[in-house]
Amino acid sequence: MQSLAPFTVIVAEEIITPDGEIMGMFLEETIPGGLDVKEVISRIRAQGGLVCLPHPFDIFRHSALRNKVIEEIAEEIDIIEVFNSRTLPPHNSAKALALASKYGMAKSAGSDAHTLHEIGSAYVEMPEFKGKDDFLQALEEGKISGHMTNPFVHFASAWTKLRKRRRG
Repeated sequence: MQSLAPFTVIVAEEIITPDGEIMGMFLEETIPGGLDVKEVISRIRAQGGLVCLPHPFDIFRHSALRNKVIEEIAEEIDIIEVFNSRTLPPHNSAKALALASKYGMAKSAGSDAHTLHEIGSAYVEMPEFKGKDDFLQALEEGKISGHMTNPFVHFASAWTKLRKRRRG
C-alpha cells in the first residue's frame, strides 16, 4: 500500500484462473495467471493480502468466476463486489449481496471502467484507513454509490479488443 496525497493506493490485481477471475488486494508481488483458484488464494494469503471476488454472477462475462467455484471458495473470500456498474442484469447484485450476508464478506463496488466516461460510475465512500485490517473495517462502514452504465459501452470494449487483435 502506498500513500500518495490526496488518497491511498492499494496494490491489487485481477488474476485470471481457468475458472474465472479473482482479485488479490494489498499484494507485494504479481501472481501469474492460469493457476488454479485455490492456488491463487494461497498465494494471495502468503503475501498477507485480501481475496476479493469481482463482478460475481455476471453471465455475460467469460471472466466471471463460475457459480460452482464461488460456492466452493466462499468461506475464503474477504470481499465481494455487490455492485458493478457494468454487470447485467441487475439481479446479479442481489445474488452477490445475499452471498456476502451468508458468509460475512465485506461488500464493495466497482465501475470496471473500460472507457473514460465510466470512471467513478460505482464507488464506495468510506472512512480513512491504515492497512488491510483497518481497510476491511472502513469498507464495512462505507456507503456504496453509483449507477449502471449504458449497456452500449460493451460494444466500445468489444471494438477496442477487435482493433488490438487486428494490430497485433
